[in-house]
Amino acid sequence: MSETLEVVRGVIEEVVGPEWAVDRPITMETSFGSDLELESIEFVALAEKLQARYEKVDFVRWLSEKELEEIIELKVGDVVTYIDTCR
Repeated sequence: MSETLEVVRGVIEEVVGPEWAVDRPITMETSFGSDLELESIEFVALAEKLQARYEKVDFVRWLSEKELEEIIELKVGDVVTYIDTCR
């Protein structure tokens, strides 16, 4: 498992709570919408925490280039890949 995935998983657990994350393993294929069922405010909190961790990664620009349907269908792996390409 990649270091980036471990960091992203940890941040997701901070946002949704570790007890919730125990019931659902977070992998590259985990979707933010259907699997994690993140509310928009939780997604914003996730993006803010990741932005603080990875200062060179412009999540706002990346997300603004996506259509609403693409954002809804985002997977953890999409975020991990984007972070890795920016580093």
